Amino acid sequence: MNIAVLSYSFTGNNEALAESVTKKLSGEHIRITTLKPFKMSTLIMDMIFARVPKVQPFPYILQKYDLVLFFGPIWMGQVASPLRAYLNYLKQNPMPYGFLSISGGADGGNHKLSDELLQRTGKHPQLLVDQHIALLFPSNHQVTRKETSFYRINETDIKILTNLAIERINKIL
Repeated sequence: MNIAVLSYSFTGNNEALAESVTKKLSGEHIRITTLKPFKMSTLIMDMIFARVPKVQPFPYILQKYDLVLFFGPIWMGQVASPLRAYLNYLKQNPMPYGFLSISGGADGGNHKLSDELLQRTGKHPQLLVDQHIALLFPSNHQVTRKETSFYRINETDIKILTNLAIERINKIL
């Protein structure tokens, strides 16, 4: 099976996990970049106005794969805007996909994520993993948004999260 692992990461967390999972799957890791520099103000405006930034590589590269696994953050309860062009492409060119994310989670779960993915692609993902950074802290610790925003996953986190992701991915392969 020809697997594409697409990642967008503002902090490096999702990219680190995508890279680790790609090695275990022997897939192809494709890093998504925006054509214009991406700043926090851009992020906020994209989320408020539902903008889809121009990205590289172009979404049509997905046509050569049997399965696409997206790795990216959730911003303000929504899929990060740089991933949207690829998700929109899937609506016109359906194919199996999964969505895996490491994001803050200090404010709770992303309950509308599955519905957003359905709306953008026309079908639910075969796999949805919404890992919250808040869950990486000790259970007796009251996690703040600031802590989750600045948290960078370490090698131990990457190993644990990679094993979790691979276990879930193997169920759909």
